Amino acid sequence: MRFDTTFLTSKVGRRIFMLFICCALLPIAALALLSFSHVTKQLHEQSQRRLHQTSKAIGMDIYGRLLFLEAEIKMIASSISLSSRAILHTPSEGFGTHLKKRFKGFVLITNSGTSMSLFGRIENIPELTPSEKQHILSGETLVSSTYHPDRSSRIFIGMALDPKQPRRGILLGEINPTYLWGIGDENSLPPMTELCVLDHSNNVLFSSLPAPVSFPEQVALKMTRDASSQFEWVHEKKQYIANYWSIFLQGKFFTPKWAVVLSESKADVLAPMATFKKIFPLVILSSLLVVLLLSIIQIRRSLVPLERLREGTRHITMKDFDSRVKITSGDEFEELAVSFNTMADRLGKQFNTLTTIGEIDRAILSALDTEKIIDVVLTRIHDVLPCDCVSVTLRDSNAENTALSYIGGNRTDNEKETETIDLTPEEVQGFHDNPEFLSIEAGETIPNYLTPLVQRSIKSFLVLPIFLKQRLSGIITLGYLEPPVHNQEDLAQARQLADQVAVALSNARLIEELDQLHWGTLTALARAIDAKSPWTAGHSERVTKLALKIGQILGLTQEEMDVLHRGGLLHDIGKLGVPADILDKTGKLTKEEEHLMREHVRLGARILEPIATYDEVIPIVLQHHERFDGTGYPDGLAGEAISLGARIFAVADSFDALTSHRPYRDILGRERAIEVIKSNAGSQFDPKMVQAFLEVMAEEKMVREI
Repeated sequence: MRFDTTFLTSKVGRRIFMLFICCALLPIAALALLSFSHVTKQLHEQSQRRLHQTSKAIGMDIYGRLLFLEAEIKMIASSISLSSRAILHTPSEGFGTHLKKRFKGFVLITNSGTSMSLFGRIENIPELTPSEKQHILSGETLVSSTYHPDRSSRIFIGMALDPKQPRRGILLGEINPTYLWGIGDENSLPPMTELCVLDHSNNVLFSSLPAPVSFPEQVALKMTRDASSQFEWVHEKKQYIANYWSIFLQGKFFTPKWAVVLSESKADVLAPMATFKKIFPLVILSSLLVVLLLSIIQIRRSLVPLERLREGTRHITMKDFDSRVKITSGDEFEELAVSFNTMADRLGKQFNTLTTIGEIDRAILSALDTEKIIDVVLTRIHDVLPCDCVSVTLRDSNAENTALSYIGGNRTDNEKETETIDLTPEEVQGFHDNPEFLSIEAGETIPNYLTPLVQRSIKSFLVLPIFLKQRLSGIITLGYLEPPVHNQEDLAQARQLADQVAVALSNARLIEELDQLHWGTLTALARAIDAKSPWTAGHSERVTKLALKIGQILGLTQEEMDVLHRGGLLHDIGKLGVPADILDKTGKLTKEEEHLMREHVRLGARILEPIATYDEVIPIVLQHHERFDGTGYPDGLAGEAISLGARIFAVADSFDALTSHRPYRDILGRERAIEVIKSNAGSQFDPKMVQAFLEVMAEEKMVREI
């Protein structure tokens, strides 16, 4: 069976597919993990209980064997009779065979310290401590051990030969460890377990594990405190679960205690889980295959139609509105395909209109000049609403009943005409009563504002009023030679375009008002600066006017001219901080007064410094008293290190000062002042600025002569 897997290219398809997989596998995996965790815990706990019980049983067995060995050594002691020189009686041969399984040998230690071998052979007989001798001579049994790291530990048991006559000697036997620890053929350890026996100093008396055996320090410390406990440890990189049980021998055999440690490999404990680990992947794989089959069948039925719809959407995004989606699923997807095709048809019709409106909107809103806005409307509105003639009428803000109408023809006629029309109060009120649009046909009463279009044989009109702050500001009129047919969508688009024009005109008007306010404020500030002294009245405006003429000769851009204009009006703003008696002083200034006077350029720069938009003006204010040869103030700049605007104003400012009355000198004539400027070219002034200044003076002379 072959499946169409194109749905896997869909994000939704992959998401649903993964949801199917997760819904099937996650519960199985979760159940498996819980089961694995629970069984592992149970096996661990069972192993701990088994080890605890077994270690206790082994400890009790060891203790029981010690008691049995004590009984046997008592029997041996009672069967031995000593004379002053030799053994009077020895154990029988049958009894000796049994002794070989339990003891390596016996010796008799006399009161004088000599030893006599009675059975087997004991090498390196340990020397008893006084306390051990005292314990034996008191009639008790002694169990002792010797620990050697390099070889097996040895266990000894001893008692007085005759408890009633302790001085007859001590019977000492070395215990066979195979018997004591229960590791012979008859007493084997539980399967898969390892046994270690430690003395009270945690020295290893016996270990079924290969040496060396070392328990963690915290475990060894715990053994000295607790009688029994569980722990985990590692030997030769293998993990073990262990339990220890203490055998208390102090009261009976004088030895403090032994600890029986029984360990089982963690891998052996968890061995039953190995089968589970093998089966679980097979269960997961089987579930995955079943879910995979069912999910592909179900998802394909749902997502193949969705993929076709997505493909149709992709065609629409590529502006292919003729593309159609065909689905015959007999369900909601088929209904959605029909709706999609209808939508594509309508979008195709609206797209061109909306694109054109967007272009017009961008053109209108990006223009900050009223004339440019009107030109865009007259030339592009035909692309949205075809018409034979269009006009834009702007109401005069100063004359309520007067308006200026801009008239354009069809889209092939780019010629624009203007006519002044009158608006009656009744006509204005009519627009307020119908703020969306007015439709006027030939044969009706034609308002006066439509007269210019009527003269062009227009018979039908669609009039769109433009309101700014609830005041009629303008009118857009679409004229038709034949009555048009407009649907609601056409009228809505026309109204939208009119609203955009209203916003653009409002922005343009606001910019124009702000520009007028800006220059008016600067002019007022310049007059306020000049008004501080009667000798400088009109100085800033005259200097600015001359500097702008020089800038025109130099071919400055409009942006540079605006900077020059602002700089001229504000170039002496620092004189606001200079005392009036210095400004009006008729005699020569003292050094302190001259210093204060020269500081007006720095003060002016500090005054303007907080205004970020005046950053380009500050060099003019600060440097217009610098000299081209570097002897000026405040910084002694020379040549082109002085800003262009400051070099222009150095000429314009000096000329106006020379041709104006000052308290400290008489006025110079115009020609004399020109000669002074000319003679200082290259020293005080930039020669290029002087040359441009001379051209301005020549032009003004020609104008006066005419």
